[in-house]
Amino acid sequence: MKTLLIAVAALAVLPAAGAMAGDDCHVGHGAWQPREAVMQAATGLGWHVEKIEADDGCWEVKGRDAQGRRIKAKLDPATLQVVKLRHRDGQQIPERDRGNAPTVAPSAPPSNPLFQNGTPPVVRVN
Repeated sequence: MKTLLIAVAALAVLPAAGAMAGDDCHVGHGAWQPREAVMQAATGLGWHVEKIEADDGCWEVKGRDAQGRRIKAKLDPATLQVVKLRHRDGQQIPERDRGNAPTVAPSAPPSNPLFQNGTPPVVRVN
């Protein structure tokens, strides 16, 4: 009887977990475009960016669109395509109106004494 109750409870939770995971991006961290590329893609769409952060495995951009409306967008970290776009009032924008960002090639690392000869540092985990 206990096994049956556990199985029923697990099956009841699965649809909710699947719905919550729908917004997540599933890209290995090594394939992520840098923050500067996200800024270029957002600016190319006419957005005024106020904040860029990683959220649920995606780049999340908050700011204003070309019409001055507050937006919140999730971008695929590898391709920088718009995964989800909402007006901050909660209205979801249809996919045909999202104005997907073009794919942006990875940019060179910023000039910084941490980067030698224009190459990023190599990280090794033992």
